[in-house]
Amino acid sequence: MIASTSWLKDAVIYQIYPQSFQDSNQDGVGDFQGIIQRLDYIRDLGINTIWLNPCFDSPFGDAGYDVRDFYKIAPRYGKESDFVALLAAAHARGIRVILDLVAGHTSMDNPWFVEEASHPQSPEANRYIWKNRAFDPQQGPVKDDFVSNFFWYQPALNFGYSEPSEPWQDPIDAPGPMKNRAELRKILAYWFDLGCDGFRVDMAGSLVKPENTPASIEATKGIWQEIRAWMDVDYPDRVLMSEWSYPSRAIAAGFHLDFMLHFNAPGYSSLFFNGNGTLPPPAGQTHCYFDAAGKGSLEVFRQSYMEQRAATAGKGLITLPVGCHDFQRLRCAPRGWEELRCAWVFFMTQAGPPTIYYGEEIGMRYVEGVAAKEGSTLDGIVAINAGTSGLGERAGTRTPMQWDASKNAGFSSAEAEALYLPIDEDANRPTVAAQEADQESLLHFVRKLIRIRRAHPCLGTDSSFTILNPRETPYPLVILRASEQARCIVVMNPSSESQSIELAIDGQVEAVLLNQGCDWTQEQAGVSLTVSKFGYGIFNLNTFPG
Repeated sequence: MIASTSWLKDAVIYQIYPQSFQDSNQDGVGDFQGIIQRLDYIRDLGINTIWLNPCFDSPFGDAGYDVRDFYKIAPRYGKESDFVALLAAAHARGIRVILDLVAGHTSMDNPWFVEEASHPQSPEANRYIWKNRAFDPQQGPVKDDFVSNFFWYQPALNFGYSEPSEPWQDPIDAPGPMKNRAELRKILAYWFDLGCDGFRVDMAGSLVKPENTPASIEATKGIWQEIRAWMDVDYPDRVLMSEWSYPSRAIAAGFHLDFMLHFNAPGYSSLFFNGNGTLPPPAGQTHCYFDAAGKGSLEVFRQSYMEQRAATAGKGLITLPVGCHDFQRLRCAPRGWEELRCAWVFFMTQAGPPTIYYGEEIGMRYVEGVAAKEGSTLDGIVAINAGTSGLGERAGTRTPMQWDASKNAGFSSAEAEALYLPIDEDANRPTVAAQEADQESLLHFVRKLIRIRRAHPCLGTDSSFTILNPRETPYPLVILRASEQARCIVVMNPSSESQSIELAIDGQVEAVLLNQGCDWTQEQAGVSLTVSKFGYGIFNLNTFPG
């Protein structure tokens, strides 16, 4: 059997923030053995791929995205042997494991940086981008002495400048950039050889400087294309997923999948960001689409998403994630329980592999007022809308997983003050145990959606995706998913009022896969749909257009 990455097309991915998922040794921080304890739950949810936020050794100035040693597991999570045990336990359950790679920068504690800062005049000090080498090695560099990525204390690795204009800027084929290219391949190979199934690459477009110029974009794409060509030969069943949020660029660069998020290619924010939590909605937007007011627009998302799908068709995949460690959870006030299921129907019938952030399947909320932890505050990094308070904090979306009604919601038996982040104090906080016992719970609904997706290939990654709404009728949302063998209509009304639409759909409903409040009336010219507040449905059609 020829090894391939075709498994990614059928993936349902579960993102685990390791320090908040399950603590096995009572120190208040989640770890690998804790994840192993919960693998049966993950499998039973319908997950076949997990993605772990950074697990490498770090001073944790940015929650592990400031890597000190790319070849060492952070002690808080266990040892390398614990990671190998996690791989074995996951693989035994049919679950693949994807790690998080920070390709463009390191921690200032990284031995590479420490060595170069100790000998700034050395010609071998070329792994980083030194703007000023005249600092006193005994005092160490300050932030103006080197180029950073994201936070100032994350020195950028030197992959060169596409068009050098200063003496300290290396071309992309200089010794320093070539050293880092070789190291990047070495890091990947090390973890692939242990059994890791792939990497999600943080800030994948941030390698060649200055970022986002046409020449730098092409040069960065060239680096990843070389990596992909090497993987196709030596590791043909391993995948690269990118945080580029620009699928047409990322897939052309060789990535198998790109996350479509809140930056670069637009659209995600216009659907889900309601003005609260971590990140603001797009400028000028008063209501997101999935909002009870029913005053949102589909147009920014429709145009951007369809453009990106057209550019990547047959070449790679796009995922729209259910939550993320970088922005507010789906249940972010004022969005309440009634509104969640419509959004879940959208996510689980998307045209790419669904990605679920831990706890979203039980409706964990964005917890306001949680104190900053390990670089969780984005003020100064993300432009926050003027006059909007409370935005910019990510800690509220990283609180511990809520398993049951025991101490610390079953996350840890440590004392509360030792916990990585506090447990949601809401007396009505959802838990896995409570929702397992309730057949009408969100958890069971999510499991049902995953089963429906798997059972009907027309809802999968290879099928077409068409938003049928005319511009003047944004509600309810009606999507046609079609393969060569079958077609499905997906309907959602995320507003608090009944919504109606008339559409020229050829064919009749053959099977109702899911229906909550959808009144489907067949007419000579097509169909008339009326959908109750927060209603949704998935319907199989029996014929194809002539």
